This record gives sequence, C-alpha cells and structure tokens, in this order.
Amino acid sequence: MNEKPSYYAIIPANVRYSDLKPNAKLLYGEITALSNKHGFCFASNNYFAELYNVNKNTISSWISELNKKGFITVKIERDLRNVITKRCIGILQNAKHPIPKITEYNNTSFNTTSNNISKREGFVNHVMFFDYPKQMKQEFIDYWTEKSSDRVNAKMRYEKQATFDVKLRLSRWAKNSAKWESKKTGTSKLDAQIDEWQKAKNLL
Repeated sequence: MNEKPSYYAIIPANVRYSDLKPNAKLLYGEITALSNKHGFCFASNNYFAELYNVNKNTISSWISELNKKGFITVKIERDLRNVITKRCIGILQNAKHPIPKITEYNNTSFNTTSNNISKREGFVNHVMFFDYPKQMKQEFIDYWTEKSSDRVNAKMRYEKQATFDVKLRLSRWAKNSAKWESKKTGTSKLDAQIDEWQKAKNLL
C-alpha cells in the first residue's frame, strides 16, 4: 500500500454528532488523513482491517454506513473480467465542513453560492482522478463548468446535459484532442483547435 497518511485526520461536526458507530467516525477521519490533494483515498479493506484489528466485513459495514449517510462516495473500477482493480473513496463536500452557525448572513444567496462552489469542486475532483494530461483535463473542466450567465444560481454547462458520464466524456475529449494536435492545415493551430472544439461541442 503506497499511500502515506498525513499527520492530521479531520472529523467535522456533522460526522462527529451523527448517529454513526464511533469506529465508523474514526474510519472517516482515517480516510481524510489518507486522501490526497484531490480528496480521494485508495486504501483497501485489508489495510483498514489490519490497522484497526478487525475483520474486513466490519470495515465494509463502516464504509457502507458512511456512504449511506452521504459523507463519502465509493467508486469501483473493474477490468474486462469484472474483477475489481481499484476502489476510490471520495470525501463529499457536505461532510468537509462543520455545521454552520445560523446567523443573519446565512441567507439563501450565500447558501446558493456555496452549493455552486461545492458542485464545481466535486466536478473538478472527479475529473482530476482520471489519468489524462493535466492541461487537457483543465481545458475539459473550463469548458464544462462555464456558466450560462452571471446569475448566482446559473447552471454550469455540464449540469444542462440530460446525462453526463465524466469517464466517457473525457475519453471522447482525449480522442478529439489528439485530432487537434495531429491535424495539419493551412490555418493556425489555435484556429484549427477552436474549429475542432466547436465540432466536439456539437457532438457532445
């Protein structure tokens, strides 16, 4: 196991004061300590079981509780034989901060802005998880998180899609990016890229 936990574990108020089992709360803290800068943890149940001296089923139960409460997400990748190759545990935004104190400033506008920021952060974290060139991922993020207007509650481009599978969209974007790089025309590279980007937009 290559992950090295950071010194601090974080257990916010809404996790601490929930009705979770105490050890499930402790596991949440361990997940935050193991999470990298993108907010993900790849540790296995075996690792946690040895760490807490319990069996794997107990760990599975705690993770399931955290998932049901909406404190974490669990994403599993499988190979062509349907064998699990990777499990990614993500820290959800609503569990990363303490329960806010109710004040006159805690109004609808503030909450809407916070929710929009959390949505964008979640989208960015999801995209950055995949193994593609950083510049390409940043272009993908910039395009799909663009808002239709300056209104506080305006939707981002990806939110307007009937369905949006980040993995499939990124794969398609990568193929189009390769075409942009290899295309040889009399126009400038920037003009060619803009033209292909527009085509990709129409296809998506």
